Amino acid sequence: MKYLLSGALLILVINVLAQGTRGDAALVILPPDHEFHFARLAYPGNGYSTRGGGFGQGSQPWLTDWPEAESFFMGGVQRLTRVHAAADGRVISLQDAELFDFPFLYAVEVGYWYLDESNAAILREYLLRGGFLIVDDFHGTSEWASFMNSLHRVFPDRPIVELPDSHEVLHVLYDLDQRIQIPGIWALMSGATWERDGFKPHWRGIYDDAGNLIVAINFNMDLGDAWEHSDWPEYPEPMTALAYRFGINYIIYAMTH
Repeated sequence: MKYLLSGALLILVINVLAQGTRGDAALVILPPDHEFHFARLAYPGNGYSTRGGGFGQGSQPWLTDWPEAESFFMGGVQRLTRVHAAADGRVISLQDAELFDFPFLYAVEVGYWYLDESNAAILREYLLRGGFLIVDDFHGTSEWASFMNSLHRVFPDRPIVELPDSHEVLHVLYDLDQRIQIPGIWALMSGATWERDGFKPHWRGIYDDAGNLIVAINFNMDLGDAWEHSDWPEYPEPMTALAYRFGINYIIYAMTH
């Protein structure tokens, strides 16, 4: 069962619940203190890095932009929506018993993740039971190949598709008709919006059997940097605003599908 929404979306959620949940089992309801928690996925790494460390406040790529990205973004969610969102983010691994308490996961720098068969099976179960995964901040041909190496173990038989302009996730709250490349701060300050050979941004996804988006793939872009550096005058406000709107649309979609 998805956790509940407040305000005008409550009736919609009641209707969704009346029709049943995806899969054979339901996700556990979160404690009643908040209806939404931002959960960052702490994944096993593949041992390769071309960035020379400096991943946020730690040495692991999944820590990139932590904790500022989620704390700033959650502040925006609190200001711009009626979602009762927790101000702080959570860190969760695929081996944690609490994983299924958090139906929304954010994974960053997934060009460096490595999911063995065991972890892939857990993530597959999580997603098919109603979970929603956003992946972000990976760029270029080599990182895509590394990302896919693990994702293929999660879903060997589900295609990855480009999200069309008409997809509901792009219109569930904000109409995101202009999809521009959202860059990392250091690429932007060097005069580019891309990294490596990732010149073109892609919004891709994976669907469940009912046609619901369950994995949102932000390739050749960096939403996390746009959230983290929203208070930097060097980072353009239109790009930060767009990143916030994408993130909020993902949240609303995940909470209502």
